Amino acid sequence: MKIAFHGAARTVTGSKHLLSLNNGKKYLLDCGMFQGMGHETDALNSTWGFDPREVTHLILSHAHIDHSGLIPKLVKDGFNGKIFSTPATKDLSALLLEDSAGIQENDVKYANKKRAAEGQPYIEPLYTKEHAWAAMDLFVTVDYGDWYTIDENVEVMYTDAGHIIGSAAVHLRIKENGKTTRLTFSGDVGRYRDVILKSPANFSQADYILLESTYGNSLHDEQTTTPDQLLQWIEKTCLQKKGKLIMPAFSVGRTQELLYALNQLELERRLPKLDYFVDSPLSIEVTELLKKFPQYFNKHIQQVLRTDSDPFAFTGLKYVKTVEQSKLLNFRNDPCVIISASGMAEAGRVKHHISNNIENSRNTILLTGYCEPMSLGGRLMSGAKEVGIFGVRHEVNAEIGAIRSMSAHGDYEDLSQFLAGQDPKLVRKLFLVHGEYEVQQAFKQRLIRKGFLDVEIPERHSEIGLG
Repeated sequence: MKIAFHGAARTVTGSKHLLSLNNGKKYLLDCGMFQGMGHETDALNSTWGFDPREVTHLILSHAHIDHSGLIPKLVKDGFNGKIFSTPATKDLSALLLEDSAGIQENDVKYANKKRAAEGQPYIEPLYTKEHAWAAMDLFVTVDYGDWYTIDENVEVMYTDAGHIIGSAAVHLRIKENGKTTRLTFSGDVGRYRDVILKSPANFSQADYILLESTYGNSLHDEQTTTPDQLLQWIEKTCLQKKGKLIMPAFSVGRTQELLYALNQLELERRLPKLDYFVDSPLSIEVTELLKKFPQYFNKHIQQVLRTDSDPFAFTGLKYVKTVEQSKLLNFRNDPCVIISASGMAEAGRVKHHISNNIENSRNTILLTGYCEPMSLGGRLMSGAKEVGIFGVRHEVNAEIGAIRSMSAHGDYEDLSQFLAGQDPKLVRKLFLVHGEYEVQQAFKQRLIRKGFLDVEIPERHSEIGLG
């Protein structure tokens, strides 16, 4: 039995881990798209490192595009096995993969116009909406806490990972050569004090663990609450400087957390009377879908729902659906708040808003989550004085801010708590995935001090034998 790491290896995106049994069966854990990797991104998403036709089954941890985004391409390239996920992950994936396919199609349409003018041959999208729809026909849903028999060799159980709605840690019981091996893949681990979701669930002893490590050397800021931080930025940008507050936010999770925080400010009678725009059709759809799974909310939200039928709505909230409505925001001079995807500011409508507002010192770009260093959000967060957007150079005159407390990823204390039920001496090997290499090296030393005997940081496309 071997495992190969074809993504999220010494980086935080493109999650893909291939488990191969001696009998030839292959089980893919996640099938994520690489995002925010600069000029490397297209090449990374075009090559697999394995043959999709040989993959027997796909086991999906959650719906974020860096974990699910290449599923339609996997199908396009010959995969026809079953795809296992939780029910909420299936529903979210249907939205996100169709949206991603639309982005692929539009990007190629734009590129081909340019290539035709230059006499170059046409290129094809990574995949189309037809491939996304075909992928959804392969999904099989598995509830939290139930062992499900995939085949005579493998059983899977999901436990709540507390990261986004439907997110799960994946636990496998693998039968081979007369013995059973227990493997856990963390997916993305959420926070134990998340404002909306339940905490990550406990799980039984594993022989091998694949653990995400995005914030393996960091502690999140808990001194100031998210509503308080938002209020500070709103007052500074919109009330004092009379500018626009633009917040890149992931459609799944982050947008809803921002809306909930703004709702809390209104309930406390502290929300300034402004227009608050959510400019992302996908975010609107995801927010509505989220409301269909209240059983995944934590006890605090359950309590709020008794007196507030919609904890993601408040006075002044406006949803922007059409491209024309989105463009009109660029001509608006009044102070306002704009929440728009994508979270790393690499694509989507928020990139246009940044392009149109970044040179005005009255405005603020407020980053609300992790950004790949090479992404537009990452470059802004690192203090770039000038950035290129849509081929045009822009001076960064707008204020750049960040709210560190909003990450949906656990910090090193959360990750340590996630492992708390494990006897380190019984874990034969722990692999660190989904993290920057320097962060992983620091986290590795922390885990060794906690008693884990064998901690490895695999390289991309490396293959390692499991006992």
